[in-house]
Amino acid sequence: MTNIPPFSAFFPANLPFVARAALEPLRFWVRQSPWFQGKDTDAWFDVDAAALDRLQGEYNSEWAQLGMQMLTHQPFAFSDSRFAGRAWNQPLFGSLAALYLLNSRYLMRLIDELPIESAKLRKRLGFLVEQLIAAGAPSNYLNSNPEALEYAVQTGGASLFSGLLHLVSDLKEGKLRQCDSGAFEVGVNLATTPGQVVYENPLFQLIQYAPQSATQYKRPLLLVPPAINKFYILDMQPESSLVRYALEQGHPVYLMSWRNVDQSMAATTWDDYVEQGIIEAIRVTQAISGEQQLNMLGYCVGGTLLACGLGVLAARGEKPAASLTLLVTLLDFADTGVLNVFVDEEIVRYRERTIGGEGGNFGLFRGEDMGNTFSLLRPNELWWNYGVEKYLKGQKPRSLDLLFWNNDHTHLPGAMYCWYLRHAYLQNELKSGRLQVCGETLDLGELDMPTYVVGAREDHIVPWQSAFNSGHLLKGPTRFVLGASGHIAGIINPVSKNKRSYWTNEALPADPAQWLEGAVEQPGSWWTDWATWLGQHGGKRGKPAARLGSVDYPPREPAPGQYVLDRG
Repeated sequence: MTNIPPFSAFFPANLPFVARAALEPLRFWVRQSPWFQGKDTDAWFDVDAAALDRLQGEYNSEWAQLGMQMLTHQPFAFSDSRFAGRAWNQPLFGSLAALYLLNSRYLMRLIDELPIESAKLRKRLGFLVEQLIAAGAPSNYLNSNPEALEYAVQTGGASLFSGLLHLVSDLKEGKLRQCDSGAFEVGVNLATTPGQVVYENPLFQLIQYAPQSATQYKRPLLLVPPAINKFYILDMQPESSLVRYALEQGHPVYLMSWRNVDQSMAATTWDDYVEQGIIEAIRVTQAISGEQQLNMLGYCVGGTLLACGLGVLAARGEKPAASLTLLVTLLDFADTGVLNVFVDEEIVRYRERTIGGEGGNFGLFRGEDMGNTFSLLRPNELWWNYGVEKYLKGQKPRSLDLLFWNNDHTHLPGAMYCWYLRHAYLQNELKSGRLQVCGETLDLGELDMPTYVVGAREDHIVPWQSAFNSGHLLKGPTRFVLGASGHIAGIINPVSKNKRSYWTNEALPADPAQWLEGAVEQPGSWWTDWATWLGQHGGKRGKPAARLGSVDYPPREPAPGQYVLDRG
């Protein structure tokens, strides 16, 4: 949309909102946007006159109250974190922020009044306007951000120079870095749980971890992280490592470390990830441990891949899973939340033509693109705020391990990514019982192992209701637990910190709203509930393994291995 004027050019945030006047620039902007090309958008702007009058009247009332507050010199106070600082209390900048928030709220209400029949197109328009509103915040610009101006005066301009250096560094990397890149090092203060790489192929390394308990369960636990980022989300610092926690509970832990693919692997398919990835990891874990039945855990798309692998094996008459844990995983893609705005036939076809192999054009879906997309799902919390702190105020990025991991992107093969887009997100075929994967008909209804499903209440990537519904596709006994917070913090919630909470309900009705109505909030981390459940499927306990690997699969290198260190 580089040639499309920003909507703020037609409707500046610091001018009073006029409902009827806003319709024409909005109509022009929609007509120019490639996201709506080929769509009949003219009818969207035939808004009921009475609705516009009502909207304008309510706005005028609030605008008058704001004007009175300014005239009487009443101080401003904002709950919005962008304007929560003391400097925003003063009349000039406080009134600017207050008017911006008022206009923003009513512009989104105007979108709600548009007679758009397609729910998807309504969400798409709302998402794009939300991006433009977020971009137009007065906090994002030096001349209208009193905090940034104060920093510039206090530092004699040094903050602006530091901000410029941050900007140049980020432009060089091609991404807005949210964390100090020098604060952490994988294998030094992240991913430090002792272990050995015991297997490697072009797609993944398999890590076997050293025991961390006096006795161990006999049955191994195989962890499948998402292929989108690095595996160490499950093995952060020792106090927040799910890997270490499982080891301390007595489970022998194996983990897949996906390779950060390059152009030579752009033609790698979803079937390859299932056959040469998931199924191969199961085979090797069985061979090293001597156990045919494994406990397995998949996180996000790692859970989707794992379920596909188990479905393929079920079609071949094999059922190697003693239990399955799915963390914020989609199997039913009927509702993919805000990500749905990025997926339609035109967008998928574009990806297939450019990177998916159509006409021999294989490419990569770059990790930076995916990271930026995820950040823009929550622009005020994951995008603009970092730009303000780094570029306008010149402050060094925070040292937070989760943010460091979030910036440690991996690329996906174009062929694999496009298959996933079409058959999962666009056509929702994983649950059809007819989809062909690895030469087999995938029927998730054949999976009857006990399953533990975790959703996150504020997840903007996998809506918790969709994680809940995905669990219903499997036929074994299922326990659903809802964690507080979002896609990452809702999962990486270590017991030792005693933060947040989770919800449980022994019943499993078909309707997620009904489940939540009967759920009980529990303090602390869901990890303790999962540990109790998983212990029931661990088998007998005995002495830990004396050494890692086996004769056929000897240790190759210490954990975390080389694949996770590849920055692409």
